Amino acid sequence: MADENSIYDQIEIEDMTFDPATQLYTYPCPCGDRFEISLDDLRDGQDIGVCPTCSLLIQIIYEPEDLPETPAPAFEAAKTEVTV
Repeated sequence: MADENSIYDQIEIEDMTFDPATQLYTYPCPCGDRFEISLDDLRDGQDIGVCPTCSLLIQIIYEPEDLPETPAPAFEAAKTEVTV
């Protein structure tokens, strides 16, 4: 976890944008880029979003049980039982 003094802001996860294709949550950064954190990182208990352009960090406020379910991989969903 990052040092409390290095956190730019605390952001509620509901205020972030989730992209299901990339599995990333994003939030606008004052530098013009976007803070990012992956769904997997949040599931692992990490709560710090980083901006890839500047040194700012945000802390994400969320409840793990409120995170979206991970869809089954396409090949799992497409499996069919073959009977011989």
